[in-house]
Amino acid sequence: MHYADYKTVLLANNTMNLYRGCLHGCIYCDSRSVCYQINHPFEDIEVKRNADIILNDQLRRRRKKAMIHTGSMCDPYIPPENELRLTRKCLEIIARHGFGLTILTKSDRILRDMDLLEEINRRQKCVVQVTLTTFDEALCKKLEPNVSGTAARVEVLKECRKRVIPTVVWMTPILPFINDTEENVKGLLDYCIAAGVHGILLFGMGLTLREGDREYFYAQLDRLFPGLKQRYINTYGLSYECQSPNNGALMKLYTETCRKHNILSDPHAVFRYLGELPPEPPQLSMFDLIE
Repeated sequence: MHYADYKTVLLANNTMNLYRGCLHGCIYCDSRSVCYQINHPFEDIEVKRNADIILNDQLRRRRKKAMIHTGSMCDPYIPPENELRLTRKCLEIIARHGFGLTILTKSDRILRDMDLLEEINRRQKCVVQVTLTTFDEALCKKLEPNVSGTAARVEVLKECRKRVIPTVVWMTPILPFINDTEENVKGLLDYCIAAGVHGILLFGMGLTLREGDREYFYAQLDRLFPGLKQRYINTYGLSYECQSPNNGALMKLYTETCRKHNILSDPHAVFRYLGELPPEPPQLSMFDLIE
């Protein structure tokens, strides 16, 4: 772990990542891609020095409230957060300034901060997002070795439901020839239904691979699934999008299940929901007060 100085932590599109790099070890991690310019060993976590102080200054200067988004590039609940508490400090600042929040994680460490997430949701809007890729716990341990298991993440979703905090599940990636089965997709959907999720983000059954990500993924296939790397090369070559041969049937199962249970499933609609603040209550006029 090392520290680095930054002038800003909140980008123009209201996203922030307090750390760079990750310790989860997910074999498919897109954040390893060269295009993101992480110029240090991926497991050597870069901590943005004084990120909470910088965020407080940035939000203090904002005239218009907005939804703040975190967790897209680096999980806010990687192990160093246990001691640094940088995510918690920033949640306190977001709550204090009256901004909304979407937060994405694969860790049940988020349960530590449920009090703040509940406060943000009460004041403005908070959406907890959780990634679920694999119903089978043994397979999950292979694909995502250093994160909370799938069942533990589902408990996070259920705890949010108890606290009336809306949730969205990222059901991606579904890896061709590994977890692209009806059993897996149905199992994940059953979890989502039981947890009462508001929406699911899924961009087709498959994954994307680009420079940096592809090399790491193939090395893990050689280690965990001997022979599967060559099957990927034969099937997809150097394609960016690697769509499952089962895409049609699995997407039909997905869309029909979401429609039946009133789960938001169109990616555009889900992203729109994540970006919207709740409408402000109408102001009472003098005549309303008289009545």
